[in-house]
Amino acid sequence: MNILNYILWITMPLACLPVFADNYPKNPDIDILNYAFQIVLSDDTDLIKVEATIDFTFRKEGMKTLRLDFVEKSNELEGKGMVVEAITEQGEPVKFVHHDDTVLIHLAASATDNEHRQVVIVYSGIPAAGLKIAPNKYGDRTFFSGNWPNKGRNWLPLVDHPYDKATSEFIVYAPGKYKVVSNGLLKEESTVEAGIRKTHWKQSVPIPVWQYALGVAEFAVQYVGTFDGKSIQTWVYKQDRDAGFYDFAVPTKQALSFYSEYVGPFAYEKLANIQSNSVGGGMEAASSIFYGDKSVTGERTERWRNVIIHEIAHQWFGNSVTEYDWDDVWLSEGITTYFTLLFIEHAYGRDAFVEGLLKSRETVFEFYNMNPNYRIAHDELSDMDNVTTRMTYQKGAWIMHMLRNRIGDVDFRKGIRSYYRKFYNGNASTSDLIHEMESASGQDLDGFFQQWLYQGGNPRLKAEWDYDSNGGLLEIVLSHVQGGGFHFDIPVEIEIVYGDGSPSTTETLKLDERSKRFMIPVESEPVQLLVDPDTKLLAEWKLLKKEEPDLR
Repeated sequence: MNILNYILWITMPLACLPVFADNYPKNPDIDILNYAFQIVLSDDTDLIKVEATIDFTFRKEGMKTLRLDFVEKSNELEGKGMVVEAITEQGEPVKFVHHDDTVLIHLAASATDNEHRQVVIVYSGIPAAGLKIAPNKYGDRTFFSGNWPNKGRNWLPLVDHPYDKATSEFIVYAPGKYKVVSNGLLKEESTVEAGIRKTHWKQSVPIPVWQYALGVAEFAVQYVGTFDGKSIQTWVYKQDRDAGFYDFAVPTKQALSFYSEYVGPFAYEKLANIQSNSVGGGMEAASSIFYGDKSVTGERTERWRNVIIHEIAHQWFGNSVTEYDWDDVWLSEGITTYFTLLFIEHAYGRDAFVEGLLKSRETVFEFYNMNPNYRIAHDELSDMDNVTTRMTYQKGAWIMHMLRNRIGDVDFRKGIRSYYRKFYNGNASTSDLIHEMESASGQDLDGFFQQWLYQGGNPRLKAEWDYDSNGGLLEIVLSHVQGGGFHFDIPVEIEIVYGDGSPSTTETLKLDERSKRFMIPVESEPVQLLVDPDTKLLAEWKLLKKEEPDLR
């Protein structure tokens, strides 16, 4: 997911890391294999009519109840919500209870181990969320999904949690003026009766349900080209045809190539960039990325270019490798934000990469001035509004940047490729990422991740220096001055600039205490010191020569 305003933007063993309760209930004894939704849309009403066919297995013998997340019609929703008309298994009706945003289906027979089952749910209603039926910026009627993070249950019966992945089909009957786009490949597009078009999309790669995409509008469609034999497409409002085709022509193919080479193969059957009114920035639905109404400018702006890069990076991180639990959402957003910057470095140069890091670092410290205890790995998901903050993106990206600098480019890439290969089209946790990075680097990284992920705060440093001309020594005193009792064990790079024309030198000082004094032999008197000259450290600092007053 893209945050619209982003510009790009202690040591503890792993066994002792906090284990948080999952306040967002899973459904672990059920494995959904495939959802097939036949949906009837109309220009006469916002009411949708749906037949959902759900293939699943039970992971536990003896079960007779299938529980799905599904929002029912209610007065609290002003009459919106879904009404189940019938549920059948093998053509025979089964009993069910639809209450408290859940449908409990009582099956005819108990489950055997990994037995394949199928139910059909017929229902209708006006979605309260999840499917936006509304005019676009031109006043034209449109239908666009917006399922993140748990809104899909407002119009689809689902196991609505990121750990459960399934294939899917959307078979849509809509007035013939509309074109329909969804995940996967187009299987059928035909006129079935006067004025009604049937469109069938099939996604053959399992994905979490919040990534299910449906867009219905008067689209202009361009088949831009292919990558690895897979179609690259642009879907924009008919009025934005020329500007939209121009804007989305780049850098999609270049980004697909970079991530495939750096990380591993692109998982999906196509890549479509789609203009939508259901998001403000971007939404990375697998194979079908949504961008906001205002994304088309005809100017290929840097801002929207970077959103495109970010959402394409998500196809690897968040989509193919999905966090098992929302508490680890940084695995999606933080890694993706960093890989956005890596592509920017690759395509547009080191200066643009560093500029993104510096802006992200500034954002991190502005946030922590108001939220000093915030942790990237969190456990407050009884409220789904807290899934992400700016820190999930910017601080998460900085954690990956510091990790890369700690273990080196070769081992970082080795670890990322191993992580992607091992959890390809599956789910991962933070501990999985740590394990792969430790295996790649041969380093113990528990302390690194503990201080950056599982505690609040960020380092604030005071650096004082003096020169002893008699001994030819540079004295540097580094001190942690952040409050809150937060401990950080960090390397601090100091560039020493001399006044006699000698080339500058860089020292790496390990600050593993509250305050530490370093004595460094130098050939001549320094005229200037620079902290973190190569932009490797997420920290703030004040640098003083000893005779200079500290005017804080």
